Amino acid sequence: MAWDEWERIKASAAERQATGTRLNGLPPDRGDDGPSGTAGEARLKHTAQPWNRAAATAGILWTGTRRARTDLTTGHTGTAGGLSGLSSLASLHGVLHSWENRLAAVEDECRGLEPALRRAGRELVGVDHEVGATTKAVQVPRGGAAR
Repeated sequence: MAWDEWERIKASAAERQATGTRLNGLPPDRGDDGPSGTAGEARLKHTAQPWNRAAATAGILWTGTRRARTDLTTGHTGTAGGLSGLSSLASLHGVLHSWENRLAAVEDECRGLEPALRRAGRELVGVDHEVGATTKAVQVPRGGAAR
């Protein structure tokens, strides 16, 4: 197949294409079909703000869970020796240890999640800048034939 024939086939396919590629669920009248893509750029840029909000929430959950575990343990202080005649004391201590373990697991998860979410936000913004710089280096003909 000759190069000219290939170019004609590509141009013909581009003419038959009714719409450009869009993100699922976005209305087609957003004005982002232009060759420069500037209208779509603002909508697709990434910011670290949602990641930082999620990290702050993880920090709040960590603090709250730590406080709840401390309150739970403090609330059960003295039950080991002072209530020895209570038949359900063993069950009470079993529940206490079970909840302490569950809250400790949530606390550990939130403590590790907070810095990971902040790091993800920073790294994704960096990737966006790198990809943007790479795509701007690609030369595209102005006629829109290379879609």
